[in-house]
Amino acid sequence: MKKVNKNILWATIFFEQLARLGVKHVCISPGSRSTPLTLAAVYNKKLTCLKIIDERSSAFFAAGIARTTGAPVALICTSGTATAEYYPAIIEAYQHRIPLIVCTADRPPELVNRGANQTINQKNLYANHIRFFADAGLPETSPKKLEKIKNIAVRSVEISSITNKGPVHINFPFEKPFEPETFTDANPTTFDIKYSSKKELTVKEKMLSKEIDPLIKVIARAKNGLIIVGPDQYDSKFPGLINAVAVKTGFPIFADGASQLRFGKSYKNKVVANYDALLRSEYFINDFKPDLILHFGRTITSKGLEQFLEKTSAPKYLINEFGDWFDPTGKAENAFAIKPFMFCQKLLTSKKIIPLSDEKKEWQRFVTSADELTERIKHETFASTIFPNEPILINLLLASLPGKVNIMLSNSLPVRDFDFFASNLSKEITVFHNRGASGIDGIVSTALGIAYSSGKPTVLLTGDLAFYYDLTSLLTAKQYSIPLIIVLVNNDGGGIFQFLPISKYKDVFEQFFTMPHSLSFKPFVKEFGGNYSLIKKQNDFEKQMNKSLSAKNFSVLEIKTDAVSSLQLRKEYWEEVSQSYKNKKAAK
Repeated sequence: MKKVNKNILWATIFFEQLARLGVKHVCISPGSRSTPLTLAAVYNKKLTCLKIIDERSSAFFAAGIARTTGAPVALICTSGTATAEYYPAIIEAYQHRIPLIVCTADRPPELVNRGANQTINQKNLYANHIRFFADAGLPETSPKKLEKIKNIAVRSVEISSITNKGPVHINFPFEKPFEPETFTDANPTTFDIKYSSKKELTVKEKMLSKEIDPLIKVIARAKNGLIIVGPDQYDSKFPGLINAVAVKTGFPIFADGASQLRFGKSYKNKVVANYDALLRSEYFINDFKPDLILHFGRTITSKGLEQFLEKTSAPKYLINEFGDWFDPTGKAENAFAIKPFMFCQKLLTSKKIIPLSDEKKEWQRFVTSADELTERIKHETFASTIFPNEPILINLLLASLPGKVNIMLSNSLPVRDFDFFASNLSKEITVFHNRGASGIDGIVSTALGIAYSSGKPTVLLTGDLAFYYDLTSLLTAKQYSIPLIIVLVNNDGGGIFQFLPISKYKDVFEQFFTMPHSLSFKPFVKEFGGNYSLIKKQNDFEKQMNKSLSAKNFSVLEIKTDAVSSLQLRKEYWEEVSQSYKNKKAAK
């Protein structure tokens, strides 16, 4: 008979199956109850294990890795409130369909609701924000039970990364002892585990052509169609294909700043980058009357475009891999579950789409010429602006970057300013963000996960509050020597609230909405072993960026701005666009 510790055997089979199905990374937060899970992962040579003390940071870091690799990342934590620390990242992963396999250790069932230390009710703890839950039950060594835990691992990978992408949760109750040489069972049977392979996983069925034929007929009839490409990580074939669709249909493309379409070899002649400014002009809107809207990807960032979509009578159709309803306006006609590049391929091969009429060509020229005019106004307006000012930072940052780079955008103002002002460029820039739930928690951690796993230079554009909120993640940057470049826009807290009507009520606004902290971030950065620069002149920005790109650890480039004057510059630009379009229209 072979002596075994059933807890470790149980966990070992689970993690061996994960590894054989393509899981490569495990983020571990230390704890006692999770010892069997930790040992099983660490002793598996196929897995790369990373120790991250803070569970909240660990989960966002894992999400960053999953975003770049496309493979599920496993998480391990102990019982009790440690499990709750995962929740913000799980919500983001659920909304953004990021594959995480969340493994929470637990006390035995009989200790729940008995006042036992570090014990809470963990059964389906994340019920509203996961794609699959399984309670593994207490470990047993019978062949039937060992087959069960192996199958839970299979389902975890299959669901999280293929059939219904997103986070899954496996709860593992364990009784002591946990250590390798503390045997619990003398197992009289030999059980040959037959692990599943990647080939055995269920492949999501592709949408049949006949299911989208009705929509292709609608597209063929449209005279003034519009393509919206929202944020997403699209297949590499998509940019060229969607441009070909624009050419064939005469539909201009409104490309979100985080859509990936404004950068690289995306044939940007039909890509409109400045639509938010145009849609703030009543003179443009009076002429802009689409009769069909195709929306690819996730919810758009632009508030101006969202407001336009609320008012337009044009039918809108959503196209994304899982048929998710990314439609805050509630006005979409239908959602089609098909990968965007596949939809484009089917549309381009359809004989129903006839060559462009002069009317369709004129519609496309009207929109793209308005975009070109707005681009000129943007450069002219910002050229005379005194540094530092938030709107001019976007294209200053883009100009300073090398050809192949990642940009992670923090929520609040950075992602909005990027959408407002980022111009089309030939540089191959991949844009990331946490717009699933749009929180400011875990921004730095996610960026670190992206930088760690992508192998490309990675820049995080963040505000001071999001940076402050995730300071503990800098320990991870130090531990693993991750060369993330953090461009820290510090307007001393809550600059985005200047956009809101509440800003007029100065008595409560300054006390409860803006969050001036007067913190000096330099000591924090230095304590965690990072490089720090306070950028006061525009010329210094490019110099420090070049220096940071060759650094072996993380760097923070802090730029102190004024929220009020930055807002005023945005308004001046938008007003100039509106007036120029009015003048152009009057001159005809």
